[in-house]
Amino acid sequence: MVAITKFLIIGLMTVAVQALPQPQAAAPSTTMAPAPVATKDAKALAVEIFSKLFTAPTAVKRFQALLTKDAAGMELLTGDELKKQTVFPFTPKVNSTTAKGGVTVSANIESFPILTGLGISTTLGFMEPCGINTPHVHPRATEFLTLVEGENLRFGYVLENALVAAGQNPEVAGTMNKFEGTVFPQGSIHFQFNDNCDKAVFVAALNSEDPGTNQVAQGFFALNSGVVNATLGFPKEINGQNIAEFRKMIPANLAQDIDVCLAKCNGKN
Repeated sequence: MVAITKFLIIGLMTVAVQALPQPQAAAPSTTMAPAPVATKDAKALAVEIFSKLFTAPTAVKRFQALLTKDAAGMELLTGDELKKQTVFPFTPKVNSTTAKGGVTVSANIESFPILTGLGISTTLGFMEPCGINTPHVHPRATEFLTLVEGENLRFGYVLENALVAAGQNPEVAGTMNKFEGTVFPQGSIHFQFNDNCDKAVFVAALNSEDPGTNQVAQGFFALNSGVVNATLGFPKEINGQNIAEFRKMIPANLAQDIDVCLAKCNGKN
């Protein structure tokens, strides 16, 4: 069984190593104002600005809608008003519900509207020791990921069918150190694992302002239960009563990798 499948399985378990939560949809910065704005008003403003962006006949008209006073195209915004539209803060927002594996922060068309029509977005990942960004797919973008803090970041991805002969391992896998990067082609199933006792930070550039993210394990187990059972042959349900039985399904070498990583990091963080 290839390693990416092992990480898919381990990502389903209730253990300390958890996936990086995907960024929640946020109101575009264009809707922000110095004074508090009611939620309903903020949503209305978001609809209004995106309506202008999507119907603008030219790129310059889009920029006018975002960067000029009263969207009139006569005079540029200045100071903080201009900064809100042109500078994105990659500040991780951590709370009690954040998974222990870390957190990602994304600048995309929704969170940073100036990207509309530009064909690019960026995600920063802040990974905790032994944290896993579990297998996922970007349906509309290729990703180029660079490690900017940390070392020994393990990664892997699987491309479409028929890359190699039947029965052969199709996973492209490796490790990265600081200031090294790799590419995850559009549609490939991929993951990152911070196999280290120190935190890691990566920067991922994607060639779409709306790349999308589909977590593989969560998506697969959302399918019809009969299809899931027939495909995997696992217990019909995973709960507190049969978690030990499910654990037997996890490849021993992966379980050992996780246990060793957690053990060596115990007391260091």
